[in-house]
Amino acid sequence: MYLQPVGCGWGHVSSYALDCGMHLGFKVYILSWLVVPDVPLEETEILRNEASKHHMELVLLTTPTTPTDRMKAIVEASEGFVYLVTSVGVTGTRSSVSIRVQSLLQDIKKATNKPVAVGFGISKPEHVKQVACWGADGVIVGSAMVKILAEAKSPEEGLKELETFTKLLKAAVP
Repeated sequence: MYLQPVGCGWGHVSSYALDCGMHLGFKVYILSWLVVPDVPLEETEILRNEASKHHMELVLLTTPTTPTDRMKAIVEASEGFVYLVTSVGVTGTRSSVSIRVQSLLQDIKKATNKPVAVGFGISKPEHVKQVACWGADGVIVGSAMVKILAEAKSPEEGLKELETFTKLLKAAVP
């Protein structure tokens, strides 16, 4: 979720999430975390307070270009887990995960005991295996799943393909 829809109000956000889940035929679960990739650390207080009122934790992102001191502040402020972005730019599938992610992951792990999830460009079982071997506690796969659903001949087929893909990703975890 990006900051603009959140700025429209929490009623709008929860209604939007519920509508999306119902439209796709998913069971709607209670959300535990809120990830808003375009909100800077300095502007998280209001968002954090609103998330807390709804029993959600605000998860913050750190990137390959985040200076070490800022990364430490983000890690400290992030709730639930830390989201390590693998690359600079927009999300989407990538052919590989940069080796730089390994050292970034190690730096974050030295700064916190919170779980670290790696995302942006994770789109293949090989990516999952690679970042898991580097010590990631989780992976976030978005664009590859959206692509599967978008290219399916029907919603039912898309969900079946998504289930198969998810099992392949899970099997890649050592």
